Amino acid sequence: MAADGRRPGGAGLHGLCQRGAGRCLFHRHRHWHGLAEDLGERLDQGVQSGELANLHAVVVMRHGRLALERYFEGEDERWGEPLGKVAFNADSLHDVRSVSKSIVGLLYGMALAEGKVPALDTPLVQAFPAYGDLAADGRRRAILISHALGMTMGLQWDEDLPYSDPRNSEIAMERSSDRYRYVLEQPVVAPPGERWCYSGGATALLGHLIAQGSGMPLLDYARHKLFAPLGIDKAEWTPGTNGEAAAASGLRLRARDLARIGQLVLQQGEWQGRALVARHWIVQSIQPRVDAWPGLRYGHHWYVGQTRAGLAYYMAIGLGGQRLVVVPQHSLVYAVFMGNYDSPQQVQRVAAVQGLVAAALR
Repeated sequence: MAADGRRPGGAGLHGLCQRGAGRCLFHRHRHWHGLAEDLGERLDQGVQSGELANLHAVVVMRHGRLALERYFEGEDERWGEPLGKVAFNADSLHDVRSVSKSIVGLLYGMALAEGKVPALDTPLVQAFPAYGDLAADGRRRAILISHALGMTMGLQWDEDLPYSDPRNSEIAMERSSDRYRYVLEQPVVAPPGERWCYSGGATALLGHLIAQGSGMPLLDYARHKLFAPLGIDKAEWTPGTNGEAAAASGLRLRARDLARIGQLVLQQGEWQGRALVARHWIVQSIQPRVDAWPGLRYGHHWYVGQTRAGLAYYMAIGLGGQRLVVVPQHSLVYAVFMGNYDSPQQVQRVAAVQGLVAAALR
């Protein structure tokens, strides 16, 4: 590890330049990566003006190479536990919050290819035989694994409330004596597959099935099958109240490593000549199946949208301003970390970062 926190040897890392409030890493030969040279300065200005308040990190990759890497200082927390002011660098772990869900989606596909988890047409209650009483309800038997991946289970769930509110469904799940029964026994309010409902409970079920089928904790499976092959040697997964990984929101990664996962998606699961994730699983994951947030559709634990120019992009979204964005037509991947977990302006602030990246494309 270099004295300033950089990891040596990354692809295309040709020198560090100090500019303003952040630290910016550009290629020495800037003409090919297709980014405006003042992007780092614009990020600095946004932090200084407050428009990008509590921005922690931005990593941009073009054509498979690192084009920009920038870090700042700001207040942060780990799954709700305050960490105070942190000076972020290339080696800093950061909550990715609900970006964790998209990583779990990839891991489910990997475990499925190994025959370690149930097929997509398996009824959810069948995958949890300890809850045989729930299987007596025909409406619940109609809910399949595919519906959990698409968040179209048709079960009552409400995460619109603040995560400090015990009525928030994810918080209630964590406080329950059995988080998986809690999810599966929620009232059926719609036919499965009919409409999208944001649900950390769906991811909790999938994460448990991966851990159970692989015979190892979720983080260990992720390290062995996904992180290590990508060269990711540092990661954490915060446990929930039952001691198991909080699959929906507990993953902590470095910004550059999150961008590597985006590059893997861009390359349709291939990494250094190896099919790390099956191509057909990536295709399934980013196939838009149902309307989600305004302007976004949902695949299998990934969001799908279109730029103003009509280009498709894929995105993982996390509370507080965490983003992983993949724009295939531009060979673009970028990761954003922010600390605006409780701010009503969190969406506007991360959208402003995304706007700067889009405007910097050349």
